[in-house]
Amino acid sequence: MTNSGKEKLIIFDTTLRDGEQSPGVTLTAHEKVEIARQLSRLGVDVCEAGFPIASQGDFEAVERIAKEVGPLTAGRHSNKPMVICGLARAVPADIQRAYDAVKHAPAHRIHTFLATSDIHLQYKLKINREECVARAVAAVKYAKSLGCKDVEFSPEDAGRSDREFLCQVLGEVIKAGATTLNIPDTVGYNTPEEYGAMIKFLVENVEGAKNVTWSTHCHNDLGLATANTLAGVANGARQVEVTINGIGERAGNTSLEELVMAIYTHPTAYPVFHTIDTYQIYNTSQLVTKKTGMVIQGNKAIVGANAFAHESGIHQDGVLKNKSTYEIIEPGVVGIPSNSLVLGKHSGRNAFRTRLEQLIQNSMYEDVLKSEPAVFEKLFVAFKKLADTKKRGVTDQDLLALLDDQLNMHDSGRETYHFKSIQVVSGSGVLSTATVTIIDTTMTKTNSNGSIGENGETSPVAASTPDAPEGVERCDAAIGHGPVHAIFSAINRLIGCTNMLASYEVKAVTEGSDSLGRVVVRIHEASDEDEDAVRPSKAPRLEDESSASFQDRETFQGQGTDEDILVASAKAYINAVNRMVESKRRSVQRKVPVQTDKVPVVGGSVEAVPRSRKVGV
Repeated sequence: MTNSGKEKLIIFDTTLRDGEQSPGVTLTAHEKVEIARQLSRLGVDVCEAGFPIASQGDFEAVERIAKEVGPLTAGRHSNKPMVICGLARAVPADIQRAYDAVKHAPAHRIHTFLATSDIHLQYKLKINREECVARAVAAVKYAKSLGCKDVEFSPEDAGRSDREFLCQVLGEVIKAGATTLNIPDTVGYNTPEEYGAMIKFLVENVEGAKNVTWSTHCHNDLGLATANTLAGVANGARQVEVTINGIGERAGNTSLEELVMAIYTHPTAYPVFHTIDTYQIYNTSQLVTKKTGMVIQGNKAIVGANAFAHESGIHQDGVLKNKSTYEIIEPGVVGIPSNSLVLGKHSGRNAFRTRLEQLIQNSMYEDVLKSEPAVFEKLFVAFKKLADTKKRGVTDQDLLALLDDQLNMHDSGRETYHFKSIQVVSGSGVLSTATVTIIDTTMTKTNSNGSIGENGETSPVAASTPDAPEGVERCDAAIGHGPVHAIFSAINRLIGCTNMLASYEVKAVTEGSDSLGRVVVRIHEASDEDEDAVRPSKAPRLEDESSASFQDRETFQGQGTDEDILVASAKAYINAVNRMVESKRRSVQRKVPVQTDKVPVVGGSVEAVPRSRKVGV
């Protein structure tokens, strides 16, 4: 895309902050770093890495991203690193914490916010307009006093704020040193006409407007987030706040891929250019999907499974004659792979490696395979196993699914429990029985002595499969209301704990009866009050993700891929358990003191720090 006569559009990605506020989504620090690396490859200008004051884990994730991803320039436009941003309320403790986390990045930003709508001032903050202006100004000045040159300010719920008062607040924060003014439609209330007119009004009427960058932040409650953002760009905004796949609280946020491709397909309609590498869009979308567990709807624009599918006979005929008849974007432009080579059981290591390298070229997967040879070996073993059973050969989608499965296990940290096998007896009208065998890597031949433990039999025989870790085989059985329940109950007996199943999803990777199936589960540790935990005695019930009890608990996601859905389910559950165990281990190592619930705000009063990471901008 040429930039002749156009202004640079800053792409501000908030997948790791606003996107992670999607109900049920919990990312580990390692997963956040992984996504941030891919965002850097994609060409994102600013990455809002998190809300550091929310928890020690959030702080450490933002700090790691600042240190590990902040300096990266490979593949980026003009070799400029991505700006790492931390969110903070207009509270000194928040701002200090955000600065401490992001300061390690060569380019860093503090994003502070304060509500300006009368309904928020009256009922949430319980302050008047004069106090609001004073607090906003003091917050920006404090951020600047720390040495942070790049400070962004957001008037929360700007879409429902009085226009004249908005001008007053924004004019004062510009004088205080704000460099970017972000205008959020926090509840997704505005129409494109309203939002575009608001941006135009502010750009034309706020004192000092020409000295700052104007930004959009739109929510999708009415399905208008992308349209509103484009209206903002057309009326003077030069930064857009977006998320991958449009994920976010409630109905989500403006979708990065939709916004970018709308500008790509209409090069003369908007007075801006961007530096996003569109060929990285699909890889980034898939990575976020797999790490968050949020499945993309089939008809999702740009990255959905049906985005480039044609079923109508008239459409199919037109596409066969000339793709441009019914396709406004070539699938390859956004990085969607084509099945140009199908591998089979006779394919060797070189053919497998060649195709794999073609699929992951210039992606984060490429770095992992180069630095972790063991991952490739395990992947090749999994490929050969699949190739022996698939009649129509192993497709690109199969390879990517196998790769993601291996990397997901690798990213979980130490593999405490390794899946080996299951045997299930099930039928209609009867309870199912599942026998599960795992390898416990915390036990060795010297400490097991082949004895039978309280939670199942153990065997000191080392694992015989090439991809299995060293440890002791343990086996146990359980009954359940269906095969999946029986499997999960048997695993719980083996590990000696009871977990609550928050969600369970199954999706076919490719077509056909021999297709790989991917299972994604989310669990949390059950408390004494949880009557519906996965126990052998009763069937599990999925907990409502909108419930307060769900939101307050840390959930752990696991995924597994296999031709057998029951095997995939067992792998996914064990993967989630391993993440839970690893999280506990790291928490014990950190021994972080509990922070107080109250912190001073600008002006000397106090304000409650939310125990959750949920914040509204």
